[in-house]
Amino acid sequence: MPPAAAAPQPTSFELKSAQWPVVALLLRGTDWALLQQDWAQRFGGSTEFFDHDPLLVDLSALPAEATPDLEALAVFLHAQRLRPLAYRGGSEAQRQAAERLGWACADEAQAWQAMACAPAPATPPAATPAPSVAPPMASALVVDRPLRSGQQVYARGRDLIVTAMVNPGAEVVADGHIHVYAPLRGKAIAGARGDVSARIFARVLEAELVSIAGVYRTSEVPLPDEVRGKAAQIRLDSGEHGDRLLIEPLA
Repeated sequence: MPPAAAAPQPTSFELKSAQWPVVALLLRGTDWALLQQDWAQRFGGSTEFFDHDPLLVDLSALPAEATPDLEALAVFLHAQRLRPLAYRGGSEAQRQAAERLGWACADEAQAWQAMACAPAPATPPAATPAPSVAPPMASALVVDRPLRSGQQVYARGRDLIVTAMVNPGAEVVADGHIHVYAPLRGKAIAGARGDVSARIFARVLEAELVSIAGVYRTSEVPLPDEVRGKAAQIRLDSGEHGDRLLIEPLA
């Protein structure tokens, strides 16, 4: 018997496996009014945090009997410059609702960032373990002018370095680390899209608010004497009781 002829190889295309990092939105409830309120508190009403990024909607934390209006959620997310393309988890009815919107099933997907619907409280519940691989960062954005009240600087996908004062009412935001080589008296939000390894460094720490990956602390809680008005770093500590901010002096 003659050997079977090999099938001709197509010349116009190839099929390859691929990995596509996405932001994941873990839903903890179906009250979209509350979600919008929490979203505004987290992002300050700005739509500049995202640039039509692909989004995975995680339904796994919703009660099985919940009937979320995913179409209304999609409208809100599009207004925030996010593109929901896939879903994960959920009851059979929830999964069918997601598929009616054209979202793909991605139960095995691994997200680089996990973004909760609301900012974490001062003593949050135990969180899902953070992914071990952080998204790559571009070169740092350097700002060498003082920032006045009402001004905001956002370093998308990279670290932020500020060499001048951040005045009260000003806001510095970065997806990576934040370095302020001057008094930090406004707000500093590092790891804005979920990087739990991000840190904040300040030469003079007198901030109104500091936040890393959604875990925040405001000036309503006075800073300890050993760091107030001094050089300090802020990092996220994750333990069995949840996430908390550690504020440590710098030599």
